[in-house]
Amino acid sequence: MSDLSRPQGPKIIAVANQKGGVGKTTTSINLAAALVEAGKRVLVVDLDPQGNASTGLGVESDAREFTTYELLLEDISLDEVIQETDFDGLYIVPATIDLSSADIELISNEKRSFLLHDALRQTAMDAFALDYILIDCPPSLNLLTVNAMIAAHSILVPLQSEFFALEGLSQLMLTIREVRQSGNKDLRIEGVVLTMYDRRNNLSQQVENDARSNLGDLVFKTVIPRNVRVSEAPSFAMPVLTYDTSSKGASAYRALAKELISNNSI
Repeated sequence: MSDLSRPQGPKIIAVANQKGGVGKTTTSINLAAALVEAGKRVLVVDLDPQGNASTGLGVESDAREFTTYELLLEDISLDEVIQETDFDGLYIVPATIDLSSADIELISNEKRSFLLHDALRQTAMDAFALDYILIDCPPSLNLLTVNAMIAAHSILVPLQSEFFALEGLSQLMLTIREVRQSGNKDLRIEGVVLTMYDRRNNLSQQVENDARSNLGDLVFKTVIPRNVRVSEAPSFAMPVLTYDTSSKGASAYRALAKELISNNSI
């Protein structure tokens, strides 16, 4: 029987696309920052061995003693794994290259696909009073991504505004369907967000038209523009909302956060 005295847990969203370079980590960082700016408490789980989300939120490599590797594979308390960032209300579980070996090590674990699900639902998580958990997935459909999909309530898919963009979604949709059948029947698609969008480019407009005609309301109304400030911000270890708060990129992520909150009525 469920414990009715426990607070309702945070909304868990996996930011996923098996194709690299589509703005997945950029979206994770900046959407998290925009949600915090809107008054929400957010945890980013860096599930990519490259650790770019960790770097982008100002967590230096030598400050990553405990990471998602330990969260999945070792009995480490959440207080040690979850780190505060420089942004009040924004937390992170960082990642290092150690995570690249997790796939092999998980194979022999009979609960290998549910480790992240269970880790994010520990009673100790209640103390953080989170509204959202965003999981920045690796750019592949491996066991780490499956862990994220089983842990999540929904999937947010960044889609780069380029040729053949929609064709790359087919394998992701197939994986989501398989996860629904095998481990998370309630998993839904939160939405598809168009990234690196250039309104002056006919191709961007064509991709948008194709996406909206094929996917309908699954496509967020907000589009993320190709913006130099968004590209520069990670090298300064901060979200674009802090790096250049008045930029078009910052405004777009605020709009995306507002749309997401409205859709979830949190």
